[in-house]
Amino acid sequence: MKILHTSDWHLGQKFLHQDRQQEHQQALDWLVKTIVKEEVELLLVAGDIFDIGNPPNYARKMYYQFLTSLLGTCCRHIVITGGNHDSPSMLDAPKELLQSLNVHIVGAATDQIADEVIELKNKKGEIECVVAAVPFLRDRDLRTSVSGESSKERIDRIKEGIYKHYQEVARVVQKHSDSNIPILATGHLFAKGATASDKQDNIYIGNMDNIEAAQFPNEFHYIALGHIHKEQVVGNLYHVRYCGSIIPLSFSEVEDIKVVKLIQFEGTEMKEGVKKIPLPTFRKLITLKGSYEDIQKKLEKENKKIDPNGLKAWIEVIIDTEQMIPNLAQQLKSFVKDMHLELLKIRTNRKHFALEAQTEVINLDDLDPIDVFKKKCESYGSAPEEMEELVASFNELQNWMQAQEDENS
Repeated sequence: MKILHTSDWHLGQKFLHQDRQQEHQQALDWLVKTIVKEEVELLLVAGDIFDIGNPPNYARKMYYQFLTSLLGTCCRHIVITGGNHDSPSMLDAPKELLQSLNVHIVGAATDQIADEVIELKNKKGEIECVVAAVPFLRDRDLRTSVSGESSKERIDRIKEGIYKHYQEVARVVQKHSDSNIPILATGHLFAKGATASDKQDNIYIGNMDNIEAAQFPNEFHYIALGHIHKEQVVGNLYHVRYCGSIIPLSFSEVEDIKVVKLIQFEGTEMKEGVKKIPLPTFRKLITLKGSYEDIQKKLEKENKKIDPNGLKAWIEVIIDTEQMIPNLAQQLKSFVKDMHLELLKIRTNRKHFALEAQTEVINLDDLDPIDVFKKKCESYGSAPEEMEELVASFNELQNWMQAQEDENS
């Protein structure tokens, strides 16, 4: 059986107020062609299909058109699990209808753990593959709140909950262990030892790692992970892998090669290991650094390398300067107005002096909510030793609010 592992599509993402519809559509079209070319029989999507819980209509349309385009192809099975960005209720809404088309959705952890185990059958009705379709496990799936518990106790409780969930689902699949068929699992979490190009904070609370690669049960022949946007093997275990996102989702990911992963099983053995299939670059994201004069030269050079028939490149500019440059953004945008690129982010890397102390200038757009929260706490005099507890509470509140949104959507 040929299996394709992908994740982290983030359909509907806004990139500095720009939508990604064109490049996402090109990526999905490429994915369909690749599935047909490689004769893929099972598609695994390990979470974060959408960027937000209530995605724009065009993103939903792209998703359903993609699924429709695979009907009648070599891809006989599709298994999709929810990520921390997805709304479980939105993903699960057409679950019964899609299941009749061999599209299996697990948007959130189920009341009965056996419901996360999907037995995929061939045309003869024989089980040919088993998937433990574990989605992003929310706080409410993992633990009950304990009054007065410390930050460390909360962290340990969540880690233990994740570990136990995989142990329980492994017990369900054990009955297939002697069947000489591949047994797969999915996950959407931060596995210990993984590295991210961008700052991808832990999606629970406290420390970044949610589980160690070696803690995944031995029953699984391949573990398809999502959440980290950079493809990699985890914990030196060949069968535990992130495939990464299908397009770069921030300027920090421009050096990453975006891939999907193809695995061919003969019985329980991977025939030729894991094949990484790189995606084309649909839109170039470029970061340029240097003096104002250097930036002008680099912009001209980059413009010559860009395909004029493709999508406009998006540029981040960081200018090294010792003094303020009047009308900087207006000057640069005027400079590139006839080029096949667009300046999305312009920053100056300079220092200013205040009260005889050198202070770095901070652009609020460069901060995420947790950074803003930390700085606000510091402004109120919070001590460093208090920060972990405060951040844990902040993350827990965010997760609770997201859960309320999911329930009301």
